[in-house]
Amino acid sequence: MPKFLVGNAPCSWGTLEFEGTGGEQIGYARMLDELAETGYTGTELGDWGYMPTDPAALRAELDARSLVMLGAFVPVAMKDASAHAAGTANAVKTARLLAAVAGSPAPYLVLADNNGTVPGRTQRAGRITAEDGLTADEWKTFAEGANLVARSVLEETGLRTVFHHHCAGYVETHDEIARLLELTDPKALGLVFDTGHYTYGSGGADAVAALDAFRERIWYVHLKDCHPEVAARARANGWGYFEALRHGVFCELGQGSVDFPRLLRRLGEWDYQGYMLVEQDVLPGMGSPKESARRNREYLASIESNFTQRA
Repeated sequence: MPKFLVGNAPCSWGTLEFEGTGGEQIGYARMLDELAETGYTGTELGDWGYMPTDPAALRAELDARSLVMLGAFVPVAMKDASAHAAGTANAVKTARLLAAVAGSPAPYLVLADNNGTVPGRTQRAGRITAEDGLTADEWKTFAEGANLVARSVLEETGLRTVFHHHCAGYVETHDEIARLLELTDPKALGLVFDTGHYTYGSGGADAVAALDAFRERIWYVHLKDCHPEVAARARANGWGYFEALRHGVFCELGQGSVDFPRLLRRLGEWDYQGYMLVEQDVLPGMGSPKESARRNREYLASIESNFTQRA
């Protein structure tokens, strides 16, 4: 029987990636306390410097709460070849810290595009067409950057890298995810499958079907929901990514269109051994991050049997 391992992330407690939400910046000690108190057993690192960057100090914080370090998000503008060297150096620096505090399972370096920085892609997130995508030469450059990061991290630290497909970046749609995987080294680079970003970025397509399609490259899973009515309004009104976020397109788990019971059944059938990580944008009116984290964990507990019990 697979073990149901659930983590959460600093982004669920910190200031969101856009302005005007009235969010409170919560320090790492309180965040880790509340994460553990609401039933999670793993965390990601957050932005560099949010948690201690001294390995001994970071290890002490994790051990005091019996938490496992699961990974760290590192964005790199991989379409730009001139950004590859600095991006790789930053990824290796981050991975060295992860490796120094690694537990079981080992953490991942979570690589992503520099999302939200290209105006056209940011404005059209959730309704991307082929015409918005990379050219063949740009794909080659992008994939070379991803391979460089992943191979460097593996060689320098022994850790594996997963790519985070993400709205408002160049790897958002189903076809873009498939193209990146086709062009990259399957031994060095896996996929972190994000249910909410996939659902919104693919126009509401079935996340479980995509899970099956990308199964051989999925090493890690992020749990995020997508509110279908907000997504439809975003598309109808031409909202950009950040405006859709402000309207709550990524709602709490169980409130949107992602079929989490079916998703858990599929992962259980696979005998998935890793963590699932909750990432939740806490907006005004939703209460405190701790309350939201508790609701998400209670929802997952209510459907856990889909993962742990076989038919």
